[in-house]
Amino acid sequence: MVRIVLSGFRGTGKTRVGELLAHMLGVPFFDTDALIEKRVGMTIYEIFQKHGEEYFRKKECETINTLDLIDSVVSTGGGAIMDPSNVAALRSGSTMFLLTADDRTIELRIARTKRPSLTRLPLREEIQELQATRRPFYIAAADFCIDTTHKEANETAMVIRHVLAEGTSTHKDATGFLSFVRKTSIAQDEADALEWAIASPGRDPLTRVYAVAGNPCNHSLSPKLFNRLFANYRINCYYTRLCWPDFGEIMREAKKIGVRGLSVTLPFKTEALTCTDEADEHAAAIGACNTLVMCDNITSGFNTDWTGVRDPLSHLKGSRAVVIGAGGAAAAAVYAVQSLDMDVTVLARSPQNAAGLSERFSVPVKPMSGFSEANPDVVINATPVGMGPDSRSPVDVSMLKRGMTVFDLVYTPADTPLLIAARKAGCITIPGTEMFVRQACAQFRCFTGIEVPPAIVRGYVI
Repeated sequence: MVRIVLSGFRGTGKTRVGELLAHMLGVPFFDTDALIEKRVGMTIYEIFQKHGEEYFRKKECETINTLDLIDSVVSTGGGAIMDPSNVAALRSGSTMFLLTADDRTIELRIARTKRPSLTRLPLREEIQELQATRRPFYIAAADFCIDTTHKEANETAMVIRHVLAEGTSTHKDATGFLSFVRKTSIAQDEADALEWAIASPGRDPLTRVYAVAGNPCNHSLSPKLFNRLFANYRINCYYTRLCWPDFGEIMREAKKIGVRGLSVTLPFKTEALTCTDEADEHAAAIGACNTLVMCDNITSGFNTDWTGVRDPLSHLKGSRAVVIGAGGAAAAAVYAVQSLDMDVTVLARSPQNAAGLSERFSVPVKPMSGFSEANPDVVINATPVGMGPDSRSPVDVSMLKRGMTVFDLVYTPADTPLLIAARKAGCITIPGTEMFVRQACAQFRCFTGIEVPPAIVRGYVI
């Protein structure tokens, strides 16, 4: 038995379901709103009326961070999940269930309750706006998602109890998924570790699976990193790798076993966007996503690559930049430097392959010979040239000038041929590991709702 946490918007049934589930399991039930009322000596309505939402959120955070990690059922308000420190406290050693319902059902359930309005909108519009804003945070923080629209509270409680006992996939599903993984190029020891996690007789049915999907992706640092982060935050998840040439097959196999999330790498970032039911504004603008999260039978897509490019360059706002490449990584890089008001030129060995970037971002695309004409302050390599055994540089090293900032998004090896040449030329260099660290922090929040400091990720991968 572990601590069970129920989250979701008002009207999804958290409190009543939590009471029934706690009774079924024979454990205590705690409602964070009730605990806050006891702590402050006022009702939630009175707290909002007298002190406002900011005061309430402060007391909510204090309450959540003092909850005991004991066998129990906890119901927490939907707004609490917006704060990553609350999520870290709630997720530690717990299994989290997100309860959802459609807007109309929520409106009918809460119309007669005395709860403060969080906006000045009519109730239905408030529900729609808050649901849209909070949804990415809700799905990130959950291990399992349950739609309560057409379920009574006791039925939802029974579904949760079944998931606690059986998980969301059968042993047969796990064995089939493992068979698929073993035919990929995954290392034997990693396949054995995955089998122990999801298909061994003593497996924990609540263990959720994440993976990096790409071709190739055996070089990826993500399994090592995310498994350490899951252990650090006491989250019951296991991360593997899916190195296979057919992304459609990867998705089919992943959904059979209920894979919770995917880190998507070359060459699937553009295709991954077409597999989403909903995508965040950044993935949609870039035309590619590197993060997929599956919840409530909906696949959500995100792009965290662009933050991995933007953050290390944030002090160079307004510079001239060249982005080398024509794929999904190049699109993320262009989007990132444009957010920093940089004047950007795309360079590609085959400019026609980058025509989509030119149209999407209204940027000039030139052949590699256009490097000197662009006269860049910032050079970003968004191609795989220099990865692994490849000893080439994506640009003629004679073009590199002292004072340029050279950012190679390739992170294996950490010291690429381009970076070595750039240092010799007197350039400021940024290794791909830094991009990996920053995007991984953002991706971990998409996966878990927890904001991990870059220093922790950097310490795990460098």
